[in-house]
Amino acid sequence: MGILNLVNHNFDESEDVIDQRNSTEMNDSPRVLSIQSHVVSGYVGNKSATLPLQLLGFDVDVINSVHFSNHTGYKVTKGQILSNTDLDELIEGLTINGLDRYTHLLTGYIGSPLVLNRIASFLSDLKTKNPNLVYVCDPVMGDNGKMYVRSELLPIYKELVAIADIITPNQFEVELLTDKKINTIEDAWDAISILHEKGCKTVVISSTEFGNDEYLVAMASSHTEGGRRTLTINIPKLQASFTGTGDLFAALFLAWMHKTNDLKKSLENSINTLQAVLKKTWEYAKAAGPSLHNRELKLVQSKAEIENPQSVVVAIDVNKS
Repeated sequence: MGILNLVNHNFDESEDVIDQRNSTEMNDSPRVLSIQSHVVSGYVGNKSATLPLQLLGFDVDVINSVHFSNHTGYKVTKGQILSNTDLDELIEGLTINGLDRYTHLLTGYIGSPLVLNRIASFLSDLKTKNPNLVYVCDPVMGDNGKMYVRSELLPIYKELVAIADIITPNQFEVELLTDKKINTIEDAWDAISILHEKGCKTVVISSTEFGNDEYLVAMASSHTEGGRRTLTINIPKLQASFTGTGDLFAALFLAWMHKTNDLKKSLENSINTLQAVLKKTWEYAKAAGPSLHNRELKLVQSKAEIENPQSVVVAIDVNKS
């Protein structure tokens, strides 16, 4: 028997065997498929999300919506953008080999409407394999009143809100998703209610404009059969800007919601971890020089803080019906 035939013989498993093995693997550890951007150098998108998820006990498969040399804040960015044809090929390979069984789907920056549409249909396929799959959607569209993706993505994201279990938009993205201008914190709660009515169980606004010079305010709301829980948390400001923080937050929140099934604990652990990473990054940048490169997230150096976040900031319950 030739080597090729021997290999094929040894790995020619029935679908029932594959199903049984995949089921056992998902019970051993949760599996996340993360579809978002990738950079060769630095930490945004999948580079920002993968290590924290792994440290918290998740197997992580990644599909890169873009493959860039670095994030777009630098003077030059080079690389490739995933096409819907490319995505179809990857999905086909996963499906044929019985590898498309996940406990979670996480999506971040997606620059193409065709790719985003394909992800929506792929989610339906994934849920036929695991009806309990949790979809965490970070609807990356813009910030500070400006969209930095194509406007054709917005109506697709509005549809995804209805089928996502958890979404983590910023304040501007909530305005886009709800067609509601947010001027006050009450406006924000009303907008979150609209997102619940559309079908999303848990909404976290990762940053709002309702803080002051010392802190930012994040808001979280979970609407389940047991009722609704709403929280705010004050996030101390650092005198610097960083990239990849939203991607890191979404990954952390996914992990802690799975581990604790508790909105308050998940929000606190995610924010406290994020703050610890940013403080470590900022201390390094102040010593080495505050360049873009020196302000790339120090994730590897923050292993202990990711695995065991310390309680520094605390979320506060807010009474909302």
